Order: sequence, then C-alpha cells, then structure tokens
Amino acid sequence: MTQTAIAPDPNARLPRQIPYIIGNEACERFSFYGMRNILVQFLVSSVILAYIPEGQREGAAKDVFHSFVIGVYFFPLLGGWLSDRFFGKYNTVLWFSLIYCAGHACLAMFEDNRNGFYTGLFLIALGSGGIKPLVVSFCGDQFTTANKHLAKIVFDAFYWTINFGSFFASLLMPLFLRNLGPSVAFGVPGVLMLIATIIFWLGRGKYIRVPPSRGEDPDSFYNVARTALTTQVPGQGRGGLLMAGFGVALALFMLGSWALHAWFGVEVSYWPEGFHFVITACLALGALIAFGGMGVSMQLDRARGRHPDAAVDSVRAVLRILIVFALTTPFWSLFDQKASTWVIQGKSMMVPHELWWWPSWLVKEASQMQALNPLLIMVMIPFNNLVLYPALRRMGWEPTALRRMGWGIVFAGIAWIFAGFIQLQIDSGASTSLALQTWPYLLLTFGEVLVSATALEFAYSQATQSMKGVIMAFWYLASTFGSLWVLLSNVAVRNDVITARIANTGYSEHAFLMFFFAVFAFVAALAFALYARSYPMQDNYRAV
Repeated sequence: MTQTAIAPDPNARLPRQIPYIIGNEACERFSFYGMRNILVQFLVSSVILAYIPEGQREGAAKDVFHSFVIGVYFFPLLGGWLSDRFFGKYNTVLWFSLIYCAGHACLAMFEDNRNGFYTGLFLIALGSGGIKPLVVSFCGDQFTTANKHLAKIVFDAFYWTINFGSFFASLLMPLFLRNLGPSVAFGVPGVLMLIATIIFWLGRGKYIRVPPSRGEDPDSFYNVARTALTTQVPGQGRGGLLMAGFGVALALFMLGSWALHAWFGVEVSYWPEGFHFVITACLALGALIAFGGMGVSMQLDRARGRHPDAAVDSVRAVLRILIVFALTTPFWSLFDQKASTWVIQGKSMMVPHELWWWPSWLVKEASQMQALNPLLIMVMIPFNNLVLYPALRRMGWEPTALRRMGWGIVFAGIAWIFAGFIQLQIDSGASTSLALQTWPYLLLTFGEVLVSATALEFAYSQATQSMKGVIMAFWYLASTFGSLWVLLSNVAVRNDVITARIANTGYSEHAFLMFFFAVFAFVAALAFALYARSYPMQDNYRAV
C-alpha cells in the first residue's frame, strides 16, 4: 500500500519518548565499553590464559577479543529476525537486555574460571548483539515524514550519547581494574546495564511500536528473493540459482572441513589448522551472502508480475545497500583494533608524566588512551555539523552520506600509517611517549564520525519498513567481517613462510601489519568511491 507523504512541520517537536531511548543507550554503552575496553588488558595477565606460554598471550588475547566482537556483531541477525518476524522491537530489546545483564554477572563472578568467564562473554555478545540493530531503528520508528527533519539531530545526539557513556567507561574502568580488581571492574558495567534496562522499561507506555511482520508479508525480501531464484523462464538459463547454490555448497564445504578436523581428528591438508569455528563460520556466512546476493540479483526481474514492482525494486535496493556495507568492512578491521593492537602497542610506550599538560592524576594506563575516541567524537560531531559541513557547502561541495563514509575510510588508513611510524620508533629501541598515540586516535576518530555516525541515518533511510531491523543487522555485520580480517591476519603471521617474508622487509610483525591494514583501507576507499558514484539514494521514513 502506498503511503501519502506529509510535508515537514517546521514547528514539530521531538517525540517525548526519545529521552528514554537516549538514556538507555548512554547506560548500555557505558556497560559495553566498560568491559570491552579492559578485556585485552585483563586477559593478558589473568589466569584465564595462564595455560598459554607468556610470549603468546598477547596474540591469544587478541583472538579472544576479536572473536567476542564477531559475536557481538553477528547476533544482530538473530535479534533483527526475531523482532521483524515475531516479537517486535520493544519486546526483543527488553528480553535481550536481561540476557545482557546475566552476562555481566558472569564476568564479575567468574574472573578466575575460564568456562564461566567465556559464558559471560557469550551472553554479552548475544544480548548486546540482539539489541544492537533494534535500538537505532526503534528510535527511527518514533518519527514520521512530518518531523523527520529532527531525526538527523536525534541520530547525532544518539551517537554523541553513545560516546558520552563510552568516554567515562574507557577512562574509569582501567583504573578500577588496576586498583579494585576485576570483580569490581566488570561488576560496575553490569550495574549500568541493569539501569539501562530499567530506563527503557519506564518508557513502555509512550513508545510508537511498529508491529512485526510475522512472516506474513507475501512480498517480503525473502519471498521475492525465493521467487527470483526458483522461477524458470523458457529459453533462459538459471545462472542465478546456480550461483546461489554454489554459495550454499561452498559454505557447507567450509563447515565440513572444519568439522572433520575438530570433531573427528581427520587431517585436512587444504584447510588451515588456525581456521577455528569462528573464522570458518564467518567465511561460510560470507559465501552465503555474497553468492546468494549475486544469484538473486542475476534473476531478480523474474519476480516481476508475481510481486509488485515496488517490492522487487525494494529487494534491488537492499542488495545495493549490502555492497555499500561490504566495502566498509576494512574500516572496521582498523577501528576495532584500537582496543587490542593499539592497547598492546601502548603498553610498550612511556606514560609522559613529565609533560605539563598530561593529566597524570587521572591517566595512568595505556588502555585509558581509548577515552580519547569518545571525547573527540563529542567534539567532532557538533563541529562537523555546525562548522565543517556548512563551510564545505559554501564552497560548492555537498558532503553527502556516501562521500562522508568514503573519506572516513581514507582517514582511518592515514591513522594506521601514523601508528606504523610510531611502531617503527618503538622497534628501534627509542623511548617513545604515549602522547604520540594522540595523532592516530584523532585521525581514526574523525574517520569514525564520517563512517559510523553517518551510517546510522543512512542504514535506516535506505531500508523499507519491513526490512529496517534486518538491514540494521546487516550493517552491524560489517563489523563482524572487519574482525574476521584481523583474525585471518593473526593466523597468517603464525605461518613460518609468511613470518619469514615479513622479516625480509626489515619491519617487525607489528609494524608490517599496521602498514598492511593502512593499504587495505586505501584500496577499500577507492572501491567505495567508484561504487558510490552510481548508487541511487532512497527515502524510506514512515509517512504517518
């Protein structure tokens, strides 16, 4: 059914339920970043990894961290599906929040028990991931075309609030871990998550609740895609179905290869031993999405006639969005390493207590440098909106969403070049001040504002109403594949042939990987720019 657009109301006010959503997000982000940003630091020196030789613990801690991040950004698929099909956004967010709280409790209670601690990480990944695609889209549901011009302000405020909570978590939790121990350091974020859940529940009577589709939409993405793949046209081949079938077969082959080795002890020479279940599952999922998407795209016009043109065009739009998302995955591979690779780098640097401007009374740990990220974001978002973007428009250059995202990937690459030069100085044996990490953080944060803050609005506006939860889940899935590239690089540097080639470059392993990821980002930015030139923008806000 076609919705009638309503002209923007210049006198419109923000919906009264928005403060509950914003307050919930601030507390939830404190809880998440509070535990996330001390995870690597805790694991390196904890009994959780005591069975691993000391020289290998940093690599193992990075593996645990990025496997956890993969889970956090994989479970949005589950949350989005449950919300769209069965329970709606409000109920799904509330129930997953309770799982989230249970995960925090496990971290605080099982600091010296590997199984209990890893159970806590799993529950947090499930809870955080389950609500991640829904809170933003739930916030968007509170707007119509009459007040959608206020949505950008709210999305920016939403992102600013995320970083408000992250700032205090990043600054305080390392000190809590150092001075009060892991039970308190992991327990405090749990209390904040409980408060977040209560705040969200208090607004229950004020929210606009868009009902779930319950799978009853005959013109849903899945139904249109299935029709496209299964419809046979006389005189035409079924290349799209073969392409999708190849993706399924490839995914099963990957999972089967892993299972033969992990479950039955069979030596599978063609499957790298370092490809554990998380890596294998992500590669299999990538094969399903990539080849399935290409197959649907090849035969999509076959769905016309059996489905309205608007539904078919909607599927085409979703497939285009997935390509945009895929091209941002290298950015996330760089961004998420600030809580792993950069923390490990910072541990080998000197805290500059002698500098007059350094807040020695507060910043005592390298991991606290992560607080720069949210602090800079809280400054950059209003600066960009009030100063930078208007200035660019006056110069005749419109900072569209796709342009901002492309340049954000570039700035992330530049940040990693700076980090690489810092690593070269460390490798030379020179005393290196932790203050130098300010520059990579500044550049990476600017890139994050251009990519991530922009993508919140972009992802919501490009998806049709029935697909908003799922498309947000696919957006967050980009971070899963970002961490996958990191895990693959960790596997690669454990190979004797590759480590020998890195040694021949004259760089240390850390420095080489930093420059490698910078080049990775620049290549991705070029591909993103080429694709963005032909991308057709959509406007899918609610009409009423």
